[in-house]
Amino acid sequence: MAEKKATRNAYGEALAELGATHDFLVMDADLSKSTMTATFKKVFPDRFINTGIAEGNMMSVAAGIATTGMPVFCSSFAMFAAGRAFEQVRNAIGYPHLNVKIGATHAGMSVGEDGATHQCCEDIALMTVIPGMTVLSPADEFETKAAVKAALEFDGPVYLRLGRLAVEPLYSPDFKFEIGKSHTLRNGDDVTIIATGLMVYEALKAAAMLKEEGIAARVIDMASLKPIDKDAIIAAAKETGAIVTAEEHNVYGGLGSLVASVVSECSPAVVLKVGVEDKFGKSGKVQDVLDYFGLNAETIKARCKQAMALRK
Repeated sequence: MAEKKATRNAYGEALAELGATHDFLVMDADLSKSTMTATFKKVFPDRFINTGIAEGNMMSVAAGIATTGMPVFCSSFAMFAAGRAFEQVRNAIGYPHLNVKIGATHAGMSVGEDGATHQCCEDIALMTVIPGMTVLSPADEFETKAAVKAALEFDGPVYLRLGRLAVEPLYSPDFKFEIGKSHTLRNGDDVTIIATGLMVYEALKAAAMLKEEGIAARVIDMASLKPIDKDAIIAAAKETGAIVTAEEHNVYGGLGSLVASVVSECSPAVVLKVGVEDKFGKSGKVQDVLDYFGLNAETIKARCKQAMALRK
């Protein structure tokens, strides 16, 4: 079995692998050893640009290069790529719908000791609200590599949400990723868990715990947040009537809000959320931080039972 690997590491590896067969540039804001774009730089130094600690400028330069027909990957921490550079991402990349891919690492609470200033739990909300922006949040190394390839081959801006924490492998090396489609990892008719990023593994753990109590939980990996797989959500609402979302993001504006919006318009059902309850982060060991904010299988299990009890 493959060992744990952070999605940021898989991102760097994917860029280096794709660089041998595709023509694109990679840019970083002086964090290449942390975002893992250094892996690409080592192989293709003439196609790598370090803009320094100037994320907004990096996005604007990438936009300019993209107008020539050259795809560009821009990387920094999610707090800086989505937060500090939001205006440039919106106006220079989103508005003209340019072929710039944003590899945002260190997303969510799992940044751990870096604390609230670096724990970005607002980026899904910020990026999904930009018209025409595609938002992807892969769950493991193989889904990440497939998502990076899909992003490169997609015509338009893409935001890739990546993490620092090493996570369990869920897929095989030949995994196929399709933008706009989800992946059902476990079938069940009693309740549905829709998760994204590192919470997918916790969702599977919760489903296993529920099975011991005779409850069959469906688990859906929603790596494509925009466009989101409405068909899978509607089917889950109709067939189970109870949905729990799980994300390493604020419960406002994230996966839970996206799913609830689809359900309320198309097939009313109970939707409960597991995520950060509108709070800033705290500094601490990663697992301690995740547990403090309830980002674990135990919380998902409890929410599933609550959702089933509320279902009419």
